[in-house]
Amino acid sequence: MKILVTGGAGFIGSHLCERLLKEHHQVISIDNFCDFYDPKIKEQNIKSIISYPNFSCLRVDITDYKSLKQIFMKNDFDLVIHLAAMAGVRPSIENPVLYTEVNINGTINILELCRTYCIKKFIFASSSSVYGNNEKIPFCEDDSVDNPISPYAATKKAGELLCHTYHTLFEMSIVCLRFFTVYGPRQRPDLAIHKFTDLIHSGKELPIYGQGDTERDYTYIDDIIDGILKSIDFVFIGHKYQIFNLGESEVISLNKMIETIESIMGKIAKKKYLPLQPGDVNKTYADISKSKKILKYNPHTKFEEGIRKFLIWKEIGIR
Repeated sequence: MKILVTGGAGFIGSHLCERLLKEHHQVISIDNFCDFYDPKIKEQNIKSIISYPNFSCLRVDITDYKSLKQIFMKNDFDLVIHLAAMAGVRPSIENPVLYTEVNINGTINILELCRTYCIKKFIFASSSSVYGNNEKIPFCEDDSVDNPISPYAATKKAGELLCHTYHTLFEMSIVCLRFFTVYGPRQRPDLAIHKFTDLIHSGKELPIYGQGDTERDYTYIDDIIDGILKSIDFVFIGHKYQIFNLGESEVISLNKMIETIESIMGKIAKKKYLPLQPGDVNKTYADISKSKKILKYNPHTKFEEGIRKFLIWKEIGIR
């Protein structure tokens, strides 16, 4: 198949492109290599695949409709996997206009071009943040997600609604995937596991917001990629719209996360406790029964194993 991956040089995107190429698909990635973090990191992410004959990486922003249109005009895509977005809860509070422009307007650009060029298969990367502070645990795809607590979460909910609209009006088969706290090699440097690992390694203080009792459903990158690949199989079966949780269905507290890193590294963290930040949810916990039943999704990477693999990738000495 010929597949377009937006955000293909990012953390999840680069792993996905790598797997798709190994399965002999033709992959075109678009990524704007923005300065949200060092663009050289993204260049390194795709270093191992940039020379593949069936891979192209184009520097294009999803808000640039004219440039996107040129790509769609020149390619007959079988499938679009839309991962590109401005990520992060706290930065979205500081700059909600940018998040709206990229995550909502950029998404409608991609969907509209799929409609124009009759591309009927579409996968959208959503987020567990859409659940906000839902009291019902674990989070199920049928739960209400009408109370987001950050602009980032609101834009992801808006993306799901746009996808449903295009499914209904234009008979597109669409899957929205709610990712739960993805970690592993190539994780963005601003995310907690990557950031805390560097701070512990260098002997610097860890900023801990609250008392360390917030909890996350950490999901290893290989399990996320397996879920996306299974979603590709699903999206080609009929005319459907579905939302799936992709998580590990195991909850780890912030304190436990730090303890795990400390144990594997053989170093003790210096901790600095700070007030909770606006927009941060208390807990994420995925009900993956629907994904298991329909997609045959079966995450298998335990948290300690995933942290160990991450630290090996970081080339940090571990005990």
